[in-house]
Amino acid sequence: MAEGAQHFLDSFKDPEAVAHYTEGPKRFVPGLDGLHRMTGLLLAERVPADAHILVLGAGGGSEMKAMADAYPGWRFTGVDPAGPMLDLAAKVMGANAHRAELVEGYIDDAPAGPFDGATCLLTLHFLETEERIRTAGEISKRLKPGAPFVAAHGSFPQEAGERDRWLDRYASYAIASGGNPEQVAKGREAVATHVAMLSPEADEEVLRTAGFTGVEQFYAAFTWRGWVGYA
Repeated sequence: MAEGAQHFLDSFKDPEAVAHYTEGPKRFVPGLDGLHRMTGLLLAERVPADAHILVLGAGGGSEMKAMADAYPGWRFTGVDPAGPMLDLAAKVMGANAHRAELVEGYIDDAPAGPFDGATCLLTLHFLETEERIRTAGEISKRLKPGAPFVAAHGSFPQEAGERDRWLDRYASYAIASGGNPEQVAKGREAVATHVAMLSPEADEEVLRTAGFTGVEQFYAAFTWRGWVGYA
């Protein structure tokens, strides 16, 4: 595993960090609830009422809860390398937890499927480019032909000077959303140091190289982007 990804995985296994995790994403990701709603709608365009959805990076469970609440016939296989985050996902899903099989591991540990659709939210930015392509390709292999895949993660211009400007905006949004300035500054530094961000254009090319067709960007919010593509 790349050193940057390991830095964040270590935090996702820290009990105190996990206990406060649900407070973080909404402060850092503009329109997170809307992103979850759009993710479900994009999948629902093509999947059946009893769809089986692969969720990579399922720790925390917020996207599975949103989809489970909106689509009562769907079931999920959620994969994440951090066991404590999967425990949190089961708690967050509440009465719908029985609809999700939770697997501790990486994409190679996911069942072969084939799945009706897949998601990977707030996760792929932890991977270096080649591993990102490989992971997306392994997701594609586990999908039925034409099945939808929704990905969303940090993605913004990486040119000299622009990267810092966008990271400042990332931090400013979190502070404006109620984040502790000192903690936000630490988060900004961790992202700047440990996360292998790509430009939106490069991220879109990752999905195409991995074999997805019809790739479209559907979400853009400060330092975040989201795409849908088809296996």
